[in-house]
Amino acid sequence: MDKTWLAKLPIDQIQTATPVSGGDINQAFKIETNTTTYFLLVQPNRAVDFYTHEIEGLNLLAQAAQVPDVITSGEIDGDAYLLLSWLESGYGNQYDLGVMVANVHQIHHDQFGFDHDVVGKLPKINTWQSNWGDFYVHQRLEVLAQRASDHGLWNPNRQRHLSRLCQTILTYYNDHPTTASLLHGDLWSGNVMFTADGRPALIDPDVLYGDREFDLAMTTVFGGFDAQFYEGYNDTYPISAGFEDRLPWYQLYYLLAHLNLFGESYGGAVDRILTAY
Repeated sequence: MDKTWLAKLPIDQIQTATPVSGGDINQAFKIETNTTTYFLLVQPNRAVDFYTHEIEGLNLLAQAAQVPDVITSGEIDGDAYLLLSWLESGYGNQYDLGVMVANVHQIHHDQFGFDHDVVGKLPKINTWQSNWGDFYVHQRLEVLAQRASDHGLWNPNRQRHLSRLCQTILTYYNDHPTTASLLHGDLWSGNVMFTADGRPALIDPDVLYGDREFDLAMTTVFGGFDAQFYEGYNDTYPISAGFEDRLPWYQLYYLLAHLNLFGESYGGAVDRILTAY
């Protein structure tokens, strides 16, 4: 990142470019001009379409949530970039955050999935399905189990328990059809924030249309969401009966993702869920 590269951005009078946190896959910078502050994401040696899914997600979430505005995206010297508005961080009420997420989940679709797959550290197969159980089992759980097996992170005992759980999920959703909601797709505490005026906001989406319990399960895996969040959510869009029983089905996905990304340190957490089935 140098002045020559920065000068090719379609903004004028850049004063400073300060590295900031931007997740584990991007370089991220706070860009300040004479009049405006921006958030810049850069993915070295990637084409401009690298950020297509994130842009789509921000635009869809903006129907019901505060998100950064998409200013522009492009490619400079072989590096993809995405320029967003800067959201100044502040403090707010988790009840309001729960209400906002519930409003997002009330944006519905007639099928489960998305218009295209997502290629990244973990594959996201988004082929449209009419049954949530089929989508979740065949395009999420089984995909991650196969990847874990390919990398020596799986064993026959885990597969036996997973097969039983998958059959339970398939049977349940054959008998209990559910509604496809717009999901953030990676709803952990690092991807929510409050702006300086106290309003909640969502960042860094990985959207799809799915059962909203999939999103809510992520809020329970690593903490950061308090009782007020769930109160606000339930007051706006009540969670269906039996959610606590189904919660491990979805927590498993995020733990499998971390098993694939970070290795056997997550194996115990995966096994604690699987051995119940």
